[in-house]
Amino acid sequence: MTASDTHAVDASTQFAADWELWHQQHQERLAAPDGFLAITSINWLSPTPARFTDAPGEWSADDRGITVVLGDGEELTLDGALLSSGTHHLGRIPERGGVFPADASGVYEVARRGGNDILRPRHPDHELRARFRGTPAYAPDPRWAIRGRYRAFDAPRDTTVGSVVEGLQHVYAAPGAVDFEVDGQPYALTAFNGHVPGSLHVLFTDATSGVTTYAANRSLQVAAPDAAGTVTVDFNRAANLPCAYTPFATCPLPPAENRLPFPVEAGEQVPYEAR
Repeated sequence: MTASDTHAVDASTQFAADWELWHQQHQERLAAPDGFLAITSINWLSPTPARFTDAPGEWSADDRGITVVLGDGEELTLDGALLSSGTHHLGRIPERGGVFPADASGVYEVARRGGNDILRPRHPDHELRARFRGTPAYAPDPRWAIRGRYRAFDAPRDTTVGSVVEGLQHVYAAPGAVDFEVDGQPYALTAFNGHVPGSLHVLFTDATSGVTTYAANRSLQVAAPDAAGTVTVDFNRAANLPCAYTPFATCPLPPAENRLPFPVEAGEQVPYEAR
């Protein structure tokens, strides 16, 4: 074996090891005691106070924000403060924001999605979390780590996309698009802002969607472009959103232009729980 062959083997081994670590960490976040697999319901709050079987208190939401009324013996902790029996105003939650009061039984996500205030209890003993056995995925393949170029729009474009919840819509500001080639053919994906400043977030489907991969969407994080605008679109790290596992998610659908016509045989596949 030549030195170049040895280098290629070492690089391939490292590529696979890096992917395995990424996939393991992604699964751990999903299956954390207060992760998405622990959600036991989704409740759409209204001005009329309502009590739910899997959460303490009576919950309501109006123009002033979210209110919970705790009964005798009911307590929640929020940001280190104890909320005991009585009325507690949690204020207005920004779109895609949330707060997480908790008690000994679980965590109670209070959030705003698509202009609606919701309550999502999370209990670590939920059956979906208890029987989770990981997510199948394609074997990592460097061929699917594609160099591309980020193309910034003149100004961010407000982009309205659908949701896995019928009638719900999400609006994201798209700062630009990612251009790349597969088998010599040019493609582009509209990108939203990622979690890390400067990074990008892409939602897409492809010819495997609904066959070997989740039908509605897959999610891809793209590191910030370099000074020349170069990015790496690593489809090996195409991940399922929570809606692939639980009916209590409000995940966005990809923009229409992000529906790739070829099969992306890389990244996470349909979860065992959804088969």
